[in-house]
Formats: sequence, structure tokens, C-alpha cells
Amino acid sequence: MCGITGWVSYDRNLVSERATVDAMTETMSCRGPDDTGIWAEGPAALGHRRLAIIDLPGGTQPMTVETPEGSVAMVYSGETYNYTELRRELSGRGHRFTTDSDTEVVLHAYLEWGPALAERLNGMYAFAIWDSRTKQLVMVRDRMGIKPFYYAETADGVLFGSEPKAILANPLARREVTLDGLRELFAFVKTPGHAVWEGMREVEPGTVVTVDTNGIRTHVYWTLETRAHTDSKDETIAHVRELMDDIVRRQLVSDVPRCTLLSGGLDSSAMTALAANQLREGTGETVRSFAVDFVGQAENFVADELRGTPDTPFVHDVARASATDHQDIVLSSDDLADPEVRSRVIRARDLPAGLGDMDASLYLLFKAIRRHSTVALSGESADEVFGGYKHFFDEDARKGQTFPWLVQFAQTMGEDDNVLNGSVSRALDLPGYTRDSYATATSGIQRLEGESDFEYRMRVICYLHLTRFVRVLLDRKDRASMAVGLEVRVPFCDHRLVEYVYNTPWSLKSFDGREKSLLREATADVLPRSVYDRVKSPYPSTQDPKYHTALQENVKDLLAKPSHQVFDLVSRDWLESAVKVETPQITQASRRGLERVLDLALWMDMYAPTLTLA
Repeated sequence: MCGITGWVSYDRNLVSERATVDAMTETMSCRGPDDTGIWAEGPAALGHRRLAIIDLPGGTQPMTVETPEGSVAMVYSGETYNYTELRRELSGRGHRFTTDSDTEVVLHAYLEWGPALAERLNGMYAFAIWDSRTKQLVMVRDRMGIKPFYYAETADGVLFGSEPKAILANPLARREVTLDGLRELFAFVKTPGHAVWEGMREVEPGTVVTVDTNGIRTHVYWTLETRAHTDSKDETIAHVRELMDDIVRRQLVSDVPRCTLLSGGLDSSAMTALAANQLREGTGETVRSFAVDFVGQAENFVADELRGTPDTPFVHDVARASATDHQDIVLSSDDLADPEVRSRVIRARDLPAGLGDMDASLYLLFKAIRRHSTVALSGESADEVFGGYKHFFDEDARKGQTFPWLVQFAQTMGEDDNVLNGSVSRALDLPGYTRDSYATATSGIQRLEGESDFEYRMRVICYLHLTRFVRVLLDRKDRASMAVGLEVRVPFCDHRLVEYVYNTPWSLKSFDGREKSLLREATADVLPRSVYDRVKSPYPSTQDPKYHTALQENVKDLLAKPSHQVFDLVSRDWLESAVKVETPQITQASRRGLERVLDLALWMDMYAPTLTLA
């Protein structure tokens, strides 16, 4: 894990631009607190901040190899879980290694196979290679988009970085957000490649981007493909378990302390139980587990449409059954509403695209975990892979011609469109943007020959979650964890598992009429009965009325600044009404609106974006 950045300028010698590259690199010091490095030669400069995970003394970056035709340099972020197999293969082809790091293996894989190395990697990664032999920059991102990666074209080259802040630190970058960027910011549709900031792009998941004097080219090396599924139910369950055992084993590899994130749901419980068994049987080690909770939540929990049960009792059942070394991280409403915490979340995300207290609690959870561990395994993405969300089973969401999660949001949280002032809302036309985005997202989905209308509809819903929705959550988790120097791994995003389960018919995914049937049965032997029977519950949100009161007080402070840029977007009338609502009458939509306004205001204070609203 780490933070990477760089600059290619074919009209300059970037050796003389050290100060600018230093500034770009320094923006990601939180992503890599252990070391920093800069490399520059002619038109290329690379920057790296390191979080040491594997081969602590030997994985220093930028890493270079000298060839008779010139140097090849790389900055790399992430983990390659099959690097030991690749190392053996490359050694057999004559490559010699001086470290035990996966970074060196990836660099030598490029020397052997060029950009086609991407197809051989299993992991989460974003890396850039400058090949002085061809004066070419090669940027590669993992298949699922676990690791973030951005770039911005310049007049004579490109800027790139793990996060937008690295690019924005260069004077050539534009701090502008247009109507199109705001549409992406507010619509919750996660258009692949869209970076909100004008002139900036994401390296799309499963893609290689190549830069040379002829411009920028992209090559997609991986997409979700439709294939026939011929395994029986029992064979499918067995194969899921086989894959999970292998994935967890690979992702437990680390030279630093590791742990699991445990929510008491099926996903994190299964992953924690498998990890606990493997460590106990392999090294006798006890796995550490961590969970987030809120002051008074377990005792005063009130069920609602989204969450029928509190997490803590189930968390403790798993911790006892798997004999983990467990710790609850208990947060107060003061912690969650702290403007400084909100500022740190916005700085980590580079955008006001968060989820209020759920973002704050995730950041604070990771911050607390970092005192004990450097690597954490998460159950993130299992809902998208196996079909765990409520809207997978909701007829309105199934039949609607829009993103299914938007149907659920409207049902459970209501609309907060009134937050924006009328002229901005009309100019954005978010319904139209969402319709166009949905049409684009569904246009290339392959239908299996003979697939029923219902099965195809469920395939579409699964595809949208795996190519759109999951990327929102993966980005959120990466930014919040790397802001405190914690590496979070996501076993359920292993592309082998994703491909296999995606092509499993919905009738098998939900063979017992419940969510995530395949995962439940594949791990039934390691789960407590309480977790096996538990109904899906989303990431927790505080129910403490003090949190809403704190939001209103913070918004009152904002209303006292009538010239603030946020009022170019936000309806002052709506805001003045919202701060007067008594806590028992507050709706989810109103609370979400208050959080959004505070996020927008902090983002504007930090980044001073130029908003182009015409």
C-alpha cells in the first residue's frame, strides 16, 4: 500500500522541477508514513510515499531497473497476492531479484511481458511505469478499482496520482468543477472514469493507460463477461468455499500486524472465522478483530426499515466462536459531529461525497485500529458479489428502469433535492443525468443464450452493483483507511470469485429465498447460528439525537456567514428551516441534507474550487 504520483512533460527536463514533485508527493504523506522517494530523469518524474507491508527494508520506491537501452522506473501502490508464483516463473526465465517485495516482481513482470503483465496479476494495485527505452508512461489499475488512480492531461504530457490532491498540487492542474462535475457529485451513479474535477480522469478499473508523444491511449484488459454456469448447487457452494479459503490465505500474508473488521454480519463474520482458523492452524496466531459501536446504541437500539438489529451482540458471538482477540471501538456523538473529524474525512476524499456520520465513524474506527495493526481484512463487497442488499429482492427496484439503490434510497431515506437552490437544481437536471447514465451502464451487458427475462434482469442488477455501486464503497474505504496509514484488504473483490459468482444464476444465488445464500452455506461450518440466521443489516449509523443537535449547531454557524460560497449551490431558506426542526421530527432526508451542506462548505474552504454553473 502506498501513495504514488508523477509528472511527464515531453517539453521539459523535470530534474529541475523537484520542488513541485516534492509538493505533489507530500500531499500523500498519510498514505505512506514510513518513507518517501523521488525519481526524475528527462521528461519524467515519479514520487512515492510508502506504507511498508512486505519486505520492510527492501521495498523502497521509486524502484528502477537499468537495461542496456535505458532505465525503467516504477511507483506502485497495493498488493499482488500471487507474487510468489510470478517470482518463481520469472526466475525460471532468467530474472534475478534483490528484494523479497512484490513491487520488484511487478517491475520485472513488466520487463518480461510489457503492459500485458496486468492480465497475470491477482491483487489490488495502481502503478505507473516510466520506460525510458520508449519514452512511454504505462499506468495500470486493478480489475475492481480497489486502489484509486487519477490522471490529468497537460499540453505536453500528463500528471497522475493516487488521489486528486496530488495532481491539484501541481500549478498546471485546474481547480474547477463544472455542472457536469456537480452532476456526478450529487447523482450517486459513479460513472467510470469520471473524476468530478474538470480535466481530470480516473484510470478505469481493469484498464491500462499509455502515454507517449502521440497522446494518451487506453486498453481494457478485464471486464465482467457473461459465461454459462454448469456447476450444480453443491458444486457451486463447494467452489465458493474453495475460493474463499485460498483468497483469505493469500490476503493474510503480511510482515506487519494484521486484523479483521468485524460487524457481526455474514460477510465479515465468515471472513473473520476463516482467517482465525487459518492463522490458528498455520502459526498458532490469534487473529485480532475490531468493531465500531456508539455510546448507548446496543442498549437503546430502535429497529427501522434498514436495520432490524444492533451489531454488537452478533459481533461478540463471532469473537467468542472464533476465539479472536476482539475490541469494540465505541464512539460518542461528540466524536462523530466534531468539525475537525469532518474536515479530515473531506480532506481524505477530496470531495464532499460522503455519508455523514457513517464516514466519520469509519475514519475514527480506522484511526483507532491503526494503533494496533497496519493491515485489516474487510467484508466489503460481498453484498455486491452475492446479492445481499434489500433492493435485490424489492420488486420496485427489480422492475425500475434506474439504478436499484436509488429506488431503495427514495423508499428509506426520502429525497433531499430541496437542499440545492432552484436555479442550480434546474441546471443540473439530475433526473436526466441519471437516466442517461443508466442507459450507458446497461448498454453493454451480455445476455446468456436462453436466459429468462427474470434471470437477465437480475444479471443486470448484479452487473450494476459490481461496476458502479461497489466502486463508491471501495473508494470510501480506501480513502478513510489510507488517511491514517491503514491498509484494508477486500477478499470478496478477488476477480476469480467475482467472475464465478456473477455468472451463477440468481436461482442459485438465492436458492433458499434469502440474501447471499451461497456465501451462507459455503461458510456455515464456521459461523455461529445467530449470524447464520441474521438478516442483512447495513453499516451502522448513530441513533443518538445529540448528533442531530450538533449538526444543527454547526449549520447555524454556517448561516452566520451569508457570503460563504456554499450558498451559490445551497438553498438558504431550506437550511434555515432545517435548523429549526425538533429532533423527534427530523427525517433521514433532512439529516442527510444537513450533512451534505456541511461537507460542501468544508470542501469549499479547503479546496477553493472554481464553480462553473453555466
